[in-house]
Amino acid sequence: MKTGRTRAPTEQEGLRIHVTGVVQGVGFRPFVYSLAQRLALTGWVRNTAGGVEIEADGQPPALQAFVEGLRREAPPLARIDKIDVESRATDGFEAFSILASQPDPKAFQPIAPDVGICNDCLRELRDPSDRRYRYPFINCTNCGPRFTIILGIPYDRPNTTMRHFDLCPECDAEYADPADRRFHAQPVACPTCGPHVWLEAQGAPSFEGEAALQAARRLLAEGKILAVKGLGGFHLAVDALDPRAVERLRQRKLRVDKAFAVMLPDLEAIERHCLLGEAERALLCGWERPIVICRRRPDSTIAASLAPGQATLGVMLPYTPLHHLLIEPASGFPEALVMTSGNLSEEPIATDNDQARQTLAPLADAFLMHDRPIHVRCDDSVLRSFDGQVYPLRRSRGFAPYPIQLPWEAPSILGAGPELKNTFCLNRKSYAFLSHHIGDLENYETLESYRDGIAHLERLFRVKPQAIAYDLHPDYLATRYAHERAESEGLPLIGVQHHHAHIAAGMAEHGLPIGAQVIGVALDGTGFGEDGTIWGGEVLLAGYAGYERLFHLRPVPMPGSEAAVRQPWRMALSWLQAAGIPWDRDLPSVEAAGEQGLAAVRTMLDPQSPLAAMQPRTSSMGRLFDAAAALAGIRQQVNYEAQAAIEFEAVLDPAEPGYYSLQVSGSLIDPAPALQRLVADRRAGVPASIVSARFHRGVALGMVEVCERARSATAVATVVLSGGVWQNVALLELTVPALRARGFSVLVHRKVPANDGGVSLGQVAVAAARLSQGGRD
Repeated sequence: MKTGRTRAPTEQEGLRIHVTGVVQGVGFRPFVYSLAQRLALTGWVRNTAGGVEIEADGQPPALQAFVEGLRREAPPLARIDKIDVESRATDGFEAFSILASQPDPKAFQPIAPDVGICNDCLRELRDPSDRRYRYPFINCTNCGPRFTIILGIPYDRPNTTMRHFDLCPECDAEYADPADRRFHAQPVACPTCGPHVWLEAQGAPSFEGEAALQAARRLLAEGKILAVKGLGGFHLAVDALDPRAVERLRQRKLRVDKAFAVMLPDLEAIERHCLLGEAERALLCGWERPIVICRRRPDSTIAASLAPGQATLGVMLPYTPLHHLLIEPASGFPEALVMTSGNLSEEPIATDNDQARQTLAPLADAFLMHDRPIHVRCDDSVLRSFDGQVYPLRRSRGFAPYPIQLPWEAPSILGAGPELKNTFCLNRKSYAFLSHHIGDLENYETLESYRDGIAHLERLFRVKPQAIAYDLHPDYLATRYAHERAESEGLPLIGVQHHHAHIAAGMAEHGLPIGAQVIGVALDGTGFGEDGTIWGGEVLLAGYAGYERLFHLRPVPMPGSEAAVRQPWRMALSWLQAAGIPWDRDLPSVEAAGEQGLAAVRTMLDPQSPLAAMQPRTSSMGRLFDAAAALAGIRQQVNYEAQAAIEFEAVLDPAEPGYYSLQVSGSLIDPAPALQRLVADRRAGVPASIVSARFHRGVALGMVEVCERARSATAVATVVLSGGVWQNVALLELTVPALRARGFSVLVHRKVPANDGGVSLGQVAVAAARLSQGGRD
């Protein structure tokens, strides 16, 4: 803005403004238009592929108020990263207008995620006088699909899957009116011109529109399984209060014990089944509408088989108009519906109608379909609260592809991610775009979804990686993809140790500078170590570019390799031998092994046997929790990841003050004393709830001790907690206050999961730091 001379009262000046961030598809241009009108400015605003551009003429005080208002009054879904302002000569504009978008093949800008239905649209949905009354695809600038329908940028209707739905005159008038909240709402539609729903069974449509909704509700009330096409894919829905219906779903989906998510119509209904604090209420009601893990009320009538062996329920509110219509309360209709991903166990969620008919036909009794195409599959996000704030377990719908801001600008890098809970990450300068949840990369279908997702984000953000970062495990499909692509495109490869990536992800999301160092406590189930063993109980002195392994859990054999993950009694036997505890028959893990199992494992652990050298060794805290849970009699076999540890946490008595001590000697953390006391308590008839509490508290105090030793050796007082074991909120609640009480600054995950869903962000951060130092593989 010009300064230094006296202006006449009517003298005008001009500004050119460029706004970057999430400023498209969130009502930003109508907001700018209204703000300019209010301040009597003239000029224009338009979308570009790189953000929003504005030229404005007016009185200097009004221009100053305009710039301040852009940030202070921005729409709730906007995320402004930067506002660049420069003076320009006035242009004699007669009014303020909204111009057509300007494409730029080199520019990019962040994209908003999908947004739950807003209160205004919900009111219209329920208003019999409104022309969109009970229309399942009602939306406006403040809500509705974004990421799942976008094909390219700028975010305009021709670049979305709505491009084939021609607007009717009434919708077109709303779309073109800057004063209307549906101005340039790209998915805008109505019953006349938009998508529609129908119900079909055995491949043939039987009802459409409202009749389809009512028929679907009747089927759910009868205990039938319904495949429902949602925002980012299909759900399988069934009455959550009917144990027989839940069991049928388990049998068909091949999901033996893993918890199902449940949808309830409103917060009051959730409070009838769950104990909620203010943090849980806020998470449930946020526009992201995630699944939130909440403590189950003892008197809840939701089927116990929905989350067997757990003290919590994963609950969510309806987030699309279709969900609201499907689950609206009525006499004789279930208060709660299972809403689980529409797929067979371990396969990607179905998104396409024909694909769903083929893959979900053995699972569902009927299909509630619609004809709005889904371009990007996007599972529901899963959150917990910790310390009154968000603690993410799965970051997907409602969050992806919002970027994480790296603390510095870096060359474009693809973080290929790990095997389990895969996400990938692409950065452009300081924007790190963490993908939606891909899942476990263990089959061809998920690998194809992974490849498609990478290609889409590269197109969307107009970025080509200049290097690829990958996990050191040679058998991971993501690692193989990284090597194959790097070879075909001549790209540098940067290998990043799994637990280093965990800690770097925590550092990056908290904005630590490139030269920072932390004490990283990385606890998980599996991560390939640089010595060829399986790590997972690691205390690192970590920066972005490198790390030093200060302490680690004592390594023990995994008898039977992957079989030891599925059968925790094997890890229990391994730890019993390491701790010098005889395999007596009164221990549940010894009993579970049976004669044949005992003989096989004894041979695998015998140093004189050739088989002993073939058993991988692990320092994994996840495997130690498996062993402790098995020895406590909780579970000897699992059918989903971390089941034994989850059920061990669920029985914990928080009032128990005792603990089992870990022994720290040199760089080794040895749980043998803790296991000896655990076995003694088990033999003395101490309840599993007390055993669990003492074990958890002992691990927490052990981590505090090694952090204190690390601080004494390094003078570093910032601790990052990362890795899947830290999804154990009981352990987190014991560890974090104890560390803070001893003067540590403790960083836990708030933007990306502590589990492997955050690893790809850490890979990008490590690779970026190494490239800045000239390092690569």
